[in-house]
Amino acid sequence: MSPELISILVLVVVFVIATTRSVNMGALAFAAAFGVGTLVADLDADGIFAGFPGDLFVVLVGVTYLFAIARANGTTDWLVHASVRLVRGRVALIPWVMFALTGALTAIGAVSPAAVAIVAPIALSFATRYGISPLLMGTMVVHGAQAGGFSPISIYGSIVNGIVEREKLPGSEVGLFFASLVANLLIAAVLFAVLGGRKLWAQGAVPDGGDADGTGDGGGSSGSGDAKSKGESTGETTGTGAGTGGVTGTASSPGPTAVAVRPEPGAGGGLGGTVLNPARIATLVALVALVVAVLGFDLDAGLTAVTLAVVLSAAWPDDSRRAVGEIAWSTVLLICGVLTYVGVLEEMGTITWAGEGVGGIGVPLLAAVLLCYIGAIVSAFASSVGIMGALIPLAVPFLAQGEIGAVGMVAALAVSATVVDVSPFSTNGALVLAAAPDVDRDRFFRQLMVYGGIVVAVVPALVWLVLVVPGFG
Repeated sequence: MSPELISILVLVVVFVIATTRSVNMGALAFAAAFGVGTLVADLDADGIFAGFPGDLFVVLVGVTYLFAIARANGTTDWLVHASVRLVRGRVALIPWVMFALTGALTAIGAVSPAAVAIVAPIALSFATRYGISPLLMGTMVVHGAQAGGFSPISIYGSIVNGIVEREKLPGSEVGLFFASLVANLLIAAVLFAVLGGRKLWAQGAVPDGGDADGTGDGGGSSGSGDAKSKGESTGETTGTGAGTGGVTGTASSPGPTAVAVRPEPGAGGGLGGTVLNPARIATLVALVALVVAVLGFDLDAGLTAVTLAVVLSAAWPDDSRRAVGEIAWSTVLLICGVLTYVGVLEEMGTITWAGEGVGGIGVPLLAAVLLCYIGAIVSAFASSVGIMGALIPLAVPFLAQGEIGAVGMVAALAVSATVVDVSPFSTNGALVLAAAPDVDRDRFFRQLMVYGGIVVAVVPALVWLVLVVPGFG
């Protein structure tokens, strides 16, 4: 058995054990990286750790730390109320506002993970407060980022168009942009309809004196609506919103996980009740500074977020003490472990081996759809740009035969490799998972993984059928 095949089978075993035994997949992946890297690939520790995503580690820790401080001092509450006022209380519009905002950020040049890191924590805090499915809100943010991700002036667009030019292939910058925009917009519309959007429209506007049901500021981790506190550590939450699983209907969840959210002194329970104090003003300034630093000066989102969080912590240490415990450490372990193992696969040539095997198939249309699937599967765990940079050159031989349109093939590869960034193992999916407050993270992780699997299974075939089979370009 070849080393490449062994490494793929070990990855399958990691998934099976993590799913059936409830072991943190990241810990399993670290062990697998050690075993496969040492025994199969003959890598030393430096070679194994070459794939450790140090930059993503800092982004996950820094962004969740900064927004944990924002939650602790009430800044996210203020932002949520301001967002409701912006759309005149129409909660159903907020997912589309977040979709458009992340799309606009990436279209004008923001790196997709940076845009998601900025928008996702605010969007998911809003989802928790108003009973919107976190799966709906999180995927709307990610698909919004990818919708704008291939504009001619965007990072992804510039890179892919540069690869096309370097390989001397026919290209269409506008066609690439619109292919990604339309694909993600259609997916977002389906998600909105399936995950409770129609019920949000039927709900109408939020009354100016309360939350989604007009009764106050209560909410819990398994539902939304009326909330009653029962003692110091137990509560009961009932409501008619969409819970953490994205299932609309009546929810009732007694127990310690449904603790009622009490308004802070001076915060009030209505849309206009949250007031600005020095800590919240400083946090808002920090969030604006994060946007300016990342988009205006191309600074690292993770390092910038950590620095801003440290400044706020020094000024208001009580908020910091609570926030450190809310950093999504289990998510950090999971993502970093899996991506370290993927790095071992790259070091030993498994990904190149799979791509070259497909590229050598003599049937161009079949090779095209298989390359789209390889791009989707690998990109769900690794760099979208990296996999596009590897697969587009692999497609050149059969594109040169003239049976496959280059414009459609490049667009299909680009969409396949980026639309799967909702996977919890990708940077964007990991940011959504880490940023979601007051949810069962294991359940939310499984939901993102299942949805990511559906996208991987369905979207490459659809874009191949629409963009490649007709022979565009």
